[in-house]
Amino acid sequence: MISRIDLRGDALPEGAALRDLLPRAEFDVEAALEKVRPICEDVHHRGTAALIEYAEKFDGVKLDRVRVPAAALADALEQLDPEVRAALEESIRRARIVHRAQRRDEHTTQVVPGGTVTEKWVPVERVGLYAPGGRSVYPSSVIMNVVPAQEAGVESVALASPPQKEFDGLPHPTILAACALLGVDEVYAAGGAQAVAMFAYGTEGPDGCAPANMVTGPGNIWVAAAKRYFTGRIGIDTEAGPTEIAILADSAADPVHVAADLISQAEHDPMAAAVLVTDSVELADAVEKELEPQVAATKHIEDRIVPALSGKQSAVVLVDGVEEGLRVVNAYGAEHLEIQTADAAGVAARVRNAGAIFVGPWAPVSLGDYCAGSNHVLPTGGCACHSSGLSVQSFLRGIHIVDYTRDALAEVTHHVVTLAEAEDLPAHGAALKARFGWKVPEQ
Repeated sequence: MISRIDLRGDALPEGAALRDLLPRAEFDVEAALEKVRPICEDVHHRGTAALIEYAEKFDGVKLDRVRVPAAALADALEQLDPEVRAALEESIRRARIVHRAQRRDEHTTQVVPGGTVTEKWVPVERVGLYAPGGRSVYPSSVIMNVVPAQEAGVESVALASPPQKEFDGLPHPTILAACALLGVDEVYAAGGAQAVAMFAYGTEGPDGCAPANMVTGPGNIWVAAAKRYFTGRIGIDTEAGPTEIAILADSAADPVHVAADLISQAEHDPMAAAVLVTDSVELADAVEKELEPQVAATKHIEDRIVPALSGKQSAVVLVDGVEEGLRVVNAYGAEHLEIQTADAAGVAARVRNAGAIFVGPWAPVSLGDYCAGSNHVLPTGGCACHSSGLSVQSFLRGIHIVDYTRDALAEVTHHVVTLAEAEDLPAHGAALKARFGWKVPEQ
């Protein structure tokens, strides 16, 4: 069901050479970009009419309006299963605890007497958040996007999720209920690239959507391609690819746990990646044996789990030891990384590249997906080597405020003039000399 890659015996290569040996899903955003370009520009020129047309074409629903009525949000919350509501409320509570602690304080540094630089943190004014609604529906993603934006102090928050045929063209009612719980009342029945275009350009009319400064949230390849298309016009979180789990485990790991965790991510999508890195052949054998009955006992077997586990993006990677395993997982840069070794905390402390790290047998990825308090909107495709997951910081901009007195400026003018002339930019120096009678102050 899952292939093996044997990296034992020989010295592991460095950098890109090691990354090239590891499994990875093919995710060609550049090719998708050419297909979403005309969709995005159609929304630019035709606005809501284009959104309604694409809802019929891609989602099979005929919409009268794109914005979700307030009554639909209230009804969804009223009809929500009480157990689901309690779970969502606990997820929101824990996420707020973690994200509220991420707020940044203004800080002033005195560089010299009379010269200060203050860094203040300002939230973006308006964000458009995307909640997927394809193979699965993710009210948890509503929480993971909305909570950090709200805790950052974003004043205007709007959300888009694909219209659902079985719900009369509205987004899934659990998505709507999550919005209602979070106090988000601006919700649009729009999916895919067209939803990103709606936020990037804005639309006119009584149910129009004002342009956003930033768009965040996971989605399919068309959403990722639209984010790339609009990068520069709007801020984005990341071009999310297929989900990934990597597990670094040794003989101390329980194969039942490991197999269950691999399957938990494989059920997202046939392109989902499930990677086990281990120095224990016995564990690898036991996990492979355990996969069969666990897969057979669950849902989404043929359309998601089996294709994901048997695809080129998934594998059991054999290494000589935990040290080598650390090198492999750092090269891989997984979206989700579990450490299931004898010294899980010590090994986890040495991980450099991961979207989120889950330590030991009692912190599975599923916990982080819902109720750990951490954020599950994380970098994929190796982007954890240079990027972070969604947080309050994602919605803040650091602005430097420079405040110098006359004497403080006079003291450094000769250095500024020297550097300006070294760069052949004499007007830069002249801007200072003009303040001192066109002379460089004496030191």
